[in-house]
Amino acid sequence: MEDTPAENSPKLPVPGRRNILITSALPYVNNVPHLGNIIGCVLSADVFARYCRLRGYNTIYICGTDEYGTATETKAMEENCSPKEICDKYHEIHKVVYKWFDISFDEFGRTSSPQQTEICQSIFHKLLDNNWLSEKTMQQLYCDTCQRFLADRLVEGTCPTLDCNYESARGDQCEKCGKLLNPTELIDPKCKVCQRTPHICDTDHLFLELPLLRKKLEDYIDTMLITGSWSQNAIQATHAWLKEGLKPRCITRDLKWGVPVPHEKYKDKVFYVWFDAPIGYISITACYTLEWEKWWKNPENVELYQFMGKDNVPFHTVMFPSTLIGTGEKWTMMKTISVTEYLNYETGKFSKTKGVGVFGNDAMDTNIPTEVWRYYLLTNRPEVSDTLFTWSDLQAKLNSELLNNLGNFVNRVLSFIAKPEGAGYNSIVPDAPDAEAHNLTKDLGEKVGQLVGQYLDAMEKVKLKQGLRTAMNISSEGNAYLQESQFWKLYQEDPSSCAIVIKTSAGLVYLLATLLEPFMPSFSIEVLRQLNLSPKTYLSFSNEKGETDDTKKPWNFLPSGHSISKPEPLFKELTNEDVEYFRMRFAGSQADRKVKAEADAKKIAEQLKSTNITEANAKKQQCKPEGSPKAKPTKTEIPITKLDIRVGLIKKVQKHPDADSLYVEEIDVGEESTRTVVSGLVKYIPLEEMQNRKVCVLCNLKPATMRGIKSHAMVLAASSDDHSKVEIIDPPASAAVGERVTFSGYYGEPDSIINAKSKVWEKVQVDMHTDAELVACYKDVPFMTSAGVCKVSSIANGRIR
Repeated sequence: MEDTPAENSPKLPVPGRRNILITSALPYVNNVPHLGNIIGCVLSADVFARYCRLRGYNTIYICGTDEYGTATETKAMEENCSPKEICDKYHEIHKVVYKWFDISFDEFGRTSSPQQTEICQSIFHKLLDNNWLSEKTMQQLYCDTCQRFLADRLVEGTCPTLDCNYESARGDQCEKCGKLLNPTELIDPKCKVCQRTPHICDTDHLFLELPLLRKKLEDYIDTMLITGSWSQNAIQATHAWLKEGLKPRCITRDLKWGVPVPHEKYKDKVFYVWFDAPIGYISITACYTLEWEKWWKNPENVELYQFMGKDNVPFHTVMFPSTLIGTGEKWTMMKTISVTEYLNYETGKFSKTKGVGVFGNDAMDTNIPTEVWRYYLLTNRPEVSDTLFTWSDLQAKLNSELLNNLGNFVNRVLSFIAKPEGAGYNSIVPDAPDAEAHNLTKDLGEKVGQLVGQYLDAMEKVKLKQGLRTAMNISSEGNAYLQESQFWKLYQEDPSSCAIVIKTSAGLVYLLATLLEPFMPSFSIEVLRQLNLSPKTYLSFSNEKGETDDTKKPWNFLPSGHSISKPEPLFKELTNEDVEYFRMRFAGSQADRKVKAEADAKKIAEQLKSTNITEANAKKQQCKPEGSPKAKPTKTEIPITKLDIRVGLIKKVQKHPDADSLYVEEIDVGEESTRTVVSGLVKYIPLEEMQNRKVCVLCNLKPATMRGIKSHAMVLAASSDDHSKVEIIDPPASAAVGERVTFSGYYGEPDSIINAKSKVWEKVQVDMHTDAELVACYKDVPFMTSAGVCKVSSIANGRIR
């Protein structure tokens, strides 16, 4: 469905409504943004913008690339091109990365625009007219070799801060301790261009007199930090600056690439980036609409929310407000500031300069979906302290929270509705009269209503992590509700109660698609598709009073008789092999890993070619490994006859206490005691069908701990290609517990099919095998089940599938 012209036209503040203006710190244009940059500003702001739109607030989200300053000139020197060419190149890279991350800007602009020059110079003239500017002679480093004064970022040296002594501190700020610096303070300074030692010379510059503006600034801060519920780290950073004492700050610099200073004496200088960059929010809005003043000079009707990392706080709580106050005009001042600490990477700190960490283009190349990256970054958002990105943590959150909690709930509900009549509802949402009289359902409704209220409260206070956690708790409640209801029994024994449970659960699926849209928009779009609902037709939360009474009745969210589309799995497992591969791939700097990636690709190709599978007394046949780094290659040959597969009898089975998709079974495999086995079969095989059942058990798999319980074997199952059907491979009824089994008819005769109901049984040698070896052994082996011919594709969640 195409946007209407009205939807494409710029939004303007509407009297009588909440008008929300959102900005995120302008990312610097001289490099690809890394995950720390993305969560620190643009992604966090996007979540809040999407939430505001969900609530029906009149909202615009403004951002763009910060393009002026020394860093751009330095990058241009490195790449032997002009600053404008650097900006054009990296602005497009930023746009591509943010589009992939589903960032919903209303305008993504740039500071090297005519509007920036016009507005920046206008603000300067008003400050000059109001006598808030002064001229000072200052000492600045001058490079005789380059014949120029060196702006702060063109100088590097040792940080003078006690106990820091970082040897690569920039002239404006130490990257290690965060202290703001002047180039002349550095110990043993060097010119970044020629590496020669510069000397100090006198030069005249213009300064903003912050000390004279202090009273007006403090009045603003004291009001807004309470009204706007500023984050604690923003308050602490601001008070630290005020306590240290405000000093006049230089607003000009000796560069060519920047907004020219409109003053005869300073016509060869440009504005300092700290002065002009925040004005970029205004100029980018001016690119969005000619009526930009209705947003930026309308403090009675517009609320300004700003998102950034902690190193940007003083520029937004002290310097930018002082600049606006000094003009004497009625500006829309920042109401709320949301600040993140640092996201660190594995063993160190994300660094654009050093190329350390995972960058936006790296994330795109992993084939891990956008919604997974967004979810992980937001659950790991460093709101009150630094947090750490690790691949194993990403794996754990994807597999346990997205796959086993959220994905399991949605798929479990929709798959049951989609089953044909006699087993489900033939893709039609059932009618559910008297749902409120169903005690289990009524209790669920009360819990859901409370959780939605907590979600709205957290999001209004910009506590994004808490809002996401609360939404995921609704999914957990849904899984618990399904399990406690035992809907698979109710379908036959109490059809009316089953209809209530399923209709209510379908309503929860719709609710989750709505509440999670700010966090994972592509996930929500897919859920709406599976629900057979139009894109963006989310449940309404436009009631600005935040009333949640309707959310206590999730059975009313979808109409009876509504037809759903075909359900499909929403998430895929991230394996140990994946994690190890990514950890190695993204180790070191970007430059190092480029060389390493080329070598690894060659090595993997050679290893895959050398992987063979043999069967005793049969000709060798080369295995067809997965064409991805996920399949860990091995050069050794794996005899099929070394797989210890036995007939087992499930003596006891129950749901895993900490995982909605896992069973915990006690299985007799002919030994003195039973084996504990964890199997990911909950959403495929009902609990009652698991009781006292004979199964094929792979016994010489290395034990693995799954959500706190160690599994000592594996129940074999086969699935259809799309994983919509999974069946346990049954041994013949006459087979004795403990007998060994091997599959015949495949490795000597590739075109034949193994019939799951007719196997050849023989004793085999016991040996230990890893998951990767088993994948290699069973890859593409066909099995005949009632679902048709099924092929083994991978090993996951304690089963071959």
